[in-house]
Amino acid sequence: MWQVMGRQQWWGRCLAGVAVVAVAGCTALDEGTSVAPPDDKASESSSGASRSPAGDGPAGPGDGTLPGVPTAEAARTELAGLKVAAHGSMAGYSRDRFSHWSAQGENCDTRETVLERDGTGVKRDDECRAVSGKWVSVYDDKTLSDASELDIDHMVPLANAWRSGADTWGDDERKAFANDLTHPQLLAVTASSNRSKGDQGPDEWQPPAKTYWCTYGRAWTSVKDTYELTVTEAEKDMLTEMLDTCTS
Repeated sequence: MWQVMGRQQWWGRCLAGVAVVAVAGCTALDEGTSVAPPDDKASESSSGASRSPAGDGPAGPGDGTLPGVPTAEAARTELAGLKVAAHGSMAGYSRDRFSHWSAQGENCDTRETVLERDGTGVKRDDECRAVSGKWVSVYDDKTLSDASELDIDHMVPLANAWRSGADTWGDDERKAFANDLTHPQLLAVTASSNRSKGDQGPDEWQPPAKTYWCTYGRAWTSVKDTYELTVTEAEKDMLTEMLDTCTS
């Protein structure tokens, strides 16, 4: 668990980031009737923050729009420092314990904010719903022009976080985790790839597009480090393999 001072400092940074996004808001554009999908995982199994946020700054080459991705070298250092432990219990878990798609101002929520960030030429209606644009799903290299075919994936799934330490958090902390726009935790991908992933770790599921393994490993490691979540031995081994695909 975090020390009290570390937790307070992290929350100060987190709340400041949320305030910036809320003030920025979203601009309403053309009207449309796009309806957002639920972004739920197809099956979340019933099995059972670094000491400072990592990877601050813009996305690097090959990372698309995903924010806060550390370098491969930094990710290897973070991975070495993660606590290795078996999965914890899923007792008490519910997606409702991670209040997601928070309001971000101007009728926008977290989902619509990520859709605008990850797409190109995105236009919204007066309810901030994406009615047109183009998105590239980095997990499977598919290009889409219909926002309803996209899910917003949690890099570290909510159920995975629960069984690796989030079960001890307060509901506000879980809400921050589920709506984190500062670290590499949220990205728009095809609904099929998101639901295929479910709540599985890197040892159980990897992006079909192997060219994304380097970024995926760096992002997953960074989120686990930022939130001081544990990893299993098999998870750590696969993250090492993913980081070994990085060219620098």
